[in-house]
Amino acid sequence: MNQDSNSPIPELAIVGDLTENESELTGQLLDVEPGGRCTIYFDSPGGSPYCAMSLMTLIRLRGLQATGIVTGECSSAALWPFAACERRLVTPCSVLLFHPMRWQSEENVGLAEAAEWARHFGQLEKDMDNLLADLLGVSQQTMQEWINPGRYVCGPELVKAGIAEMLDLAQIKNSACKPLFPDSTPPANGAAESKEKTSPIKSTAATRHSR
Repeated sequence: MNQDSNSPIPELAIVGDLTENESELTGQLLDVEPGGRCTIYFDSPGGSPYCAMSLMTLIRLRGLQATGIVTGECSSAALWPFAACERRLVTPCSVLLFHPMRWQSEENVGLAEAAEWARHFGQLEKDMDNLLADLLGVSQQTMQEWINPGRYVCGPELVKAGIAEMLDLAQIKNSACKPLFPDSTPPANGAAESKEKTSPIKSTAATRHSR
């Protein structure tokens, strides 16, 4: 069943630790019908890499036309569900932290098990980093420069890299009570469309880079 064009677009919030909110977030994503539109607001420092992969997989596998908006922070594991969004928006103050994977265990484990964990996480980190670069449409070199040893990337830099569109905070303030997304259909692949002067989305955003 296609989403009713007259029904409100579902809004979700990925806020706080992903792992602590995984069950609720998964349920909210499953409430959006396959192929449906939704808006996801991000303000999260990250969480489990497995949770990140699960949320990202749900968005992509179910073909959700998701618009991701970083209202504050979108760091670490939260990067993957954001990257899975069809359209991505940031503010000048949005912050995304890219860094190497970290893992720890509070249990007593043997040397062999610890070695296996290290091997597994090493491969998982490599695969996830490559996938993140592909989803964001940036080169592997750029991704590694951001991840190692770790880097805070702000909204304007993401727009310059063609990863996201810029939300003009001044226009948002001056256009209170007006719909943020007046268009009936969001542009695919994060590409920016021409906007009227009253739109809070700047029309200078670049499209995603192709590798």
